[in-house]
Amino acid sequence: MGSRGPRWPEMRRLAAGADVTARGVTLVVLSRRARAAAPVKIEWLAHAPLPHDALLGAEIVDRAALVAALRDLFGRLPLGCDSAKLRCAMALPVGATMIASLPLTASPHMVQCVDGDSRMLAALEPAVLAEAERITGVERHELAVDWCLEPLPGGMGDPGDPGDQRCRAPHGSRVTITSAPRQHLETRIECAAMAGLTLCAIDGDAHAALRAMRQAATLELSPDDAWFALWVGPDGVHGWYVADGQLVREMRYPALEHADLVEALRYLRDGETAGCALIAGNVHMLGDAHLSAADIGRVLGCPVLPFECATFAHADESLDVALLREPDCAVAFGLALRGVSE
Repeated sequence: MGSRGPRWPEMRRLAAGADVTARGVTLVVLSRRARAAAPVKIEWLAHAPLPHDALLGAEIVDRAALVAALRDLFGRLPLGCDSAKLRCAMALPVGATMIASLPLTASPHMVQCVDGDSRMLAALEPAVLAEAERITGVERHELAVDWCLEPLPGGMGDPGDPGDQRCRAPHGSRVTITSAPRQHLETRIECAAMAGLTLCAIDGDAHAALRAMRQAATLELSPDDAWFALWVGPDGVHGWYVADGQLVREMRYPALEHADLVEALRYLRDGETAGCALIAGNVHMLGDAHLSAADIGRVLGCPVLPFECATFAHADESLDVALLREPDCAVAFGLALRGVSE
């Protein structure tokens, strides 16, 4: 009988997420068995600071500083995490991105493109580009567009394999489109290339954080439980109410329709009950609104749990304990999660 030595690299998908903010670059590397029903595992996470003037909003002012930070982070990868084989994604700030998510049935043109066509993904691209142009009001040649198919609850396909669902369930799926001015994406692609990396996807930071919290919710809650997700980003607080796997309601603060954050949270709740609220991002900024996690829990009527990468890390002394418990790692985690799920 032949030897059955470790075949880890061939049996697992690897992906990295790099979150670039004014505070620095956070890197999370995830792995997952080829069969996506297996849990995700954190293989590495690290943070590298950036000069305070390296970014100006969505614009990267000091490209050399970002390149140096990326080289530093990926140069510290452990054995088994070959940067050349990693699917790597980077986020764009909310202010620079437009995200739309809609069921395929909501767009007759999209359904016509894919109905009965085994090459669904290729057929969808023209319709996706047209939809991105419509929702942004910007001509498509000036846009960078990324998109993915995600299964709707109760749709066709094997729930254990999201990658297969994206190709097998046109009428039981929704398409999520992320678009941004091409100049912001090209700058990030160029910086990554100078650091020896190839970006495979773009995503909005709020959307990536929500994806991370959805993953955490699968461990904290039963599939039938409703829950809230809150992300505290540089432009404010984003909130979602999720029930039966669907986004029922969404809120942002600051916003003209809400006098304060408490009113925004009351709108998000709208009298509903939930098992818990997951919170991620720079939660220390909530102090500016004079709110604590306990205060938020009282408004939403449920316990508030911070997102922590530690939930997905096996005992490994090489991982930074402080970063494992840092809610601000959610965006990088969500970016990497997309890479191991597609």
